[in-house]
Formats: sequence, C-alpha cells, structure tokens
Amino acid sequence: MPALAGGLLLTVLLWWAGASAHALHLPGATGMLNGQVAAELEHWLTPWSYHPPASATFGTEVSGGSGGAAGAAGTNYLALYTTAMQIRFGAVFAFFVPGALLLVRRLPPVHGRMPAALLAIWAWGVVAGTLAVTVSAPWLIASGGNGSFRFLPRLAGVISSGRQVLVVTALVAAALTVFIARVAAKGTGPLSHEAVPARAARLAATVGTAVIALSLVVLSYLPVAAALQQVSPNIGMFAEPGDLLRQWLLLGGWSGPGGGPLGSWLLYRAGDVLLLAVVWWVLRRLPGLLTRATVPAMAAGAVCATVLGLLASQLLRVAVDGVGSSLRWDLLHLSAGIGEGVPAALTCGLVAGAAAALTLRVAAGRAETADTTTPVEDSARLG
Repeated sequence: MPALAGGLLLTVLLWWAGASAHALHLPGATGMLNGQVAAELEHWLTPWSYHPPASATFGTEVSGGSGGAAGAAGTNYLALYTTAMQIRFGAVFAFFVPGALLLVRRLPPVHGRMPAALLAIWAWGVVAGTLAVTVSAPWLIASGGNGSFRFLPRLAGVISSGRQVLVVTALVAAALTVFIARVAAKGTGPLSHEAVPARAARLAATVGTAVIALSLVVLSYLPVAAALQQVSPNIGMFAEPGDLLRQWLLLGGWSGPGGGPLGSWLLYRAGDVLLLAVVWWVLRRLPGLLTRATVPAMAAGAVCATVLGLLASQLLRVAVDGVGSSLRWDLLHLSAGIGEGVPAALTCGLVAGAAAALTLRVAAGRAETADTTTPVEDSARLG
C-alpha cells in the first residue's frame, strides 16, 4: 500500500504539473510573473504536458502528399505524441512501485530509520521519473515525423528534460509513502537485523565510493569526456552516441584551474568532494540500516546515495553561484542544473552497490572465519 500510494501520487502530481504548463501563456500569469520566469517554468513543465509546446511540429518532415493527406498525417503524429505521454506516466508508476516496495521492505521507516527511508524513496522517485522519460522518448521523437534522424543525440536531449519538477514531486510522493508505511508498521514486533562488522562495512563503502569516483574524477575530466563525446561510429540510426554515453556515464565535468582564482576553483570542487562524502557515509551506514544487506538492496541504496550526493552538490553550487552572481533574485535560473546526472547515477550506483555488497559479503565472511579460528589458536598456544 505505501508503494502504490506513493506511485499514484507521483504520477498525479506530474500530470497536474504538466497540465499547468499551458496556463503560463494566459495574460494573468504573464502579468503576475515576468516573461523570463514564465518561460523558464514552461520549460520545466512542458516535458510532462499532454499539450505539446507551441513550437512543436508534427509530421512536417514528411514530404509529399496533398494538403489533406498532410493534415491527416499531422493528426496521426499528434496522436503519437499523446501515446508517448501515456507511456511516460504509466512508466513513472511502473518504475516507482517496485523500487519503493524494495526500499520499504529492506529499509522500513521505523524509529531511527525514518530520515533514511524518506531520503532513499525521494531519490528513487527521481530515478523512476528519469527512467519513464527514457522509455517514452522514442515515441516522442518519432512524433516529429523522422525518428531516425540523429536519433541518439535527440534521445539524449529528451532524457535530460523535466528533471527539476521531478525533484519536487518525488519528495512529496516519498513523504506520503513513508507516512503510510510508518502507520502500517505500528504494533509490529522488532525488526530483524544483521550484525555487520564495522571494518567490513568501511571496506565495502570504500569500494563502492571508488566506483563513483571513477566516473566523477576520471571519466568526467574534460579531456576524457571530450573523447567520449567524439565517439561516433557510422551505424545508421545509432550513429553519434557520444551525447548519450556522456549522459549515462558521467556524473559531472571538471578541468584544472584556468585563468580564474584558485579559491573559486576549489570552491566548485567542494561539490564533488561533498558528493563522494555523502556516498561513502551512506554506504557505510547502509548495511546496518537494512534488515538484510542483499545485493538488490545494496544496489538500490547505492543508486539513491549517488542521487542524494548529486542533489547535495548541486544545491551547494546553487548557493555558491547565488552569492557570487548578480542574479541573486533569479532562483529559477540558478536552479536550472538541479537533477542533472541522474542517468549516470543510476548506472554507476548499480555497479557501486553490487561491488559494495560483494565486498561486504567477502569481508564479513573472513571476519567470521577469523572469529571462529582465534579461540582454537589461543587454546593451542596456551597448551
């Protein structure tokens, strides 16, 4: 019930947000908000709207035919756009429920675990929305009339849209999920808990964080990222995969200090340090919070940890830009980067969680073996 309720609320909130996009064109909205703010909000809401943007054209790239045939084709492509949105909203619910169910079962929101459960389900809601956008993207691209033209770069552009609204709505859905799960957990007995050696947990967290650091530090270094960007095998519809590779592999982008002051460069790199610190701390605590540290639970937890680390680093950069910029009042402009990197967080987080779970299992097994052999060795030494 908590997972179903949260998934339903997330879907409804996104639908409501998308339905509000066309209202920004009304004179009352334009009078209350200035044109720049209205345009920015419309850019955020349009990816979840059943009403296509005014700049969208359907089937205009299809040549030939009479005017009536062209009009019929445009209607069909508009219906394809509607189908894409139906797939998108259905996929939000379909992706959110299994992940939330796993997190509620392995990380129940009881006393002492409420904040952890809330943050984990919030992060998973962002991931579910990103996956829904990804799944529905081919239909959305095809509604333009020529889905094979630079398909992968256009796919990368569609996937990166709609993330700002998703961050807010996922938090509301997570709060409802945790509240219902907390109410349902009242009166239950004590939860099962696995004893995890502290040394094994630290080692597992270090291994998982190293995987995240590989993407954040090595792959995101601009010369390496540029090499990924230039990957462009000529394989027809799937040519030019550079944008898509970067989106699913890179958690950021950085270069050495240039002509600017070193202090500003270090301040921006503090966001990367914060991301890695959040990931390590969560992975260190996660085995003790889970009722059972299975590979799926650790993988889901690592994905959520990476998303939370990304959001923390992005909020830090919003604060830094807000202090040092003349656009202090333009919060929407400064928040445009919120939610970036979630596809890469999903990819790297799954690998990091699996690596951390395997490391934890091996290290805990060695610790148990050492505990059982030590008394025998001591008794032999005493004899």
